[in-house]
Amino acid sequence: MNRPRILIIDDEPSNLGLLRQILKEEFNLFFARGGAEGLAAVERHEPALILLDVCMPDMDGYELCRRLKAEPRHGGIPVIFITANDNPDSESQGFEAGGVDYIYKPVCPSTVRARVRTHLSLVRLDQLEHSYRNAIMMLSEAGHYNDTDTGVHIWRMASYCRALAMAVGWSPEQAELLELAAPMHDMGKIGVPDRILKKPGPLDEEEWSVMRTHPRIGYEILSRSGAPIFRMAAEIALHHHERWDGSGYPEGLAGESIPQASRIVAIADVFDALSVRRPYKAPWPMEAVMAALRDGEGRHFDPELLARFFEIMPEIMRIKALWDERESSGHYQMGCVR
Repeated sequence: MNRPRILIIDDEPSNLGLLRQILKEEFNLFFARGGAEGLAAVERHEPALILLDVCMPDMDGYELCRRLKAEPRHGGIPVIFITANDNPDSESQGFEAGGVDYIYKPVCPSTVRARVRTHLSLVRLDQLEHSYRNAIMMLSEAGHYNDTDTGVHIWRMASYCRALAMAVGWSPEQAELLELAAPMHDMGKIGVPDRILKKPGPLDEEEWSVMRTHPRIGYEILSRSGAPIFRMAAEIALHHHERWDGSGYPEGLAGESIPQASRIVAIADVFDALSVRRPYKAPWPMEAVMAALRDGEGRHFDPELLARFFEIMPEIMRIKALWDERESSGHYQMGCVR
């Protein structure tokens, strides 16, 4: 098993020796005896964590930390300051420079080991969270791989969902969950044949019967996980074509029996579909988009949610402008914008 790499930077050999004795059994250790040497060691060894003295002759620890945090490749490395200075202002300076913790000299071996383990665990959690989000984003894109919709559509729509959820009282955490779950709403289209999904003309009744299977296909795929985000995504996938008046599919649910997340997605999805260019249509004028949404009030859409959507239209248009700029610049990548 690979042991985490720890870089210890201190100009006093006795301090380096002590920290070596404390940490050598658990970690791969590297040492530097000053600021400039420390910066070179970071480049050479790419440590998982840095233990950094504050008072060094060539460059103090605060300046070294600031330089590391300014460098994108190294900005995520946690820095723990080790110092004999117990002045509260000194501690504030360290946190302002980008440090994550402070250990005071003379050091306690158990404290050093505990702090190092804790911050390495937090790094691993951050890396896991990043991988988890990337997997969700790729899964969302996969559901639209053979569709005429672009990836930009699903992430722009997801941003609208988050804004509407916040407007009706969802917590920031739940709204963010919705923002990540909503792009998977059409996951079931992965099971619809290309001849139907990409047909240039209207679908016949037989083809529509196949198309209407995609909510259940999506639900069956996404409900295999018990994670909250996939439970929400599965619910949205199953119900995003239900209508307020009960005329939707696949279950013909009506009113508040339709999960609120699915009702939010229904509004955001239609708004985005009408307001942007698609391969088969030009963007509708905003007046026509708003009229179409109003026409669906009480039939397709939840009237109260639609009213809140209209109330936050300035925020919706701000989000749309951000996405329009991002898409036109050619710098589109998976994920959401704020």
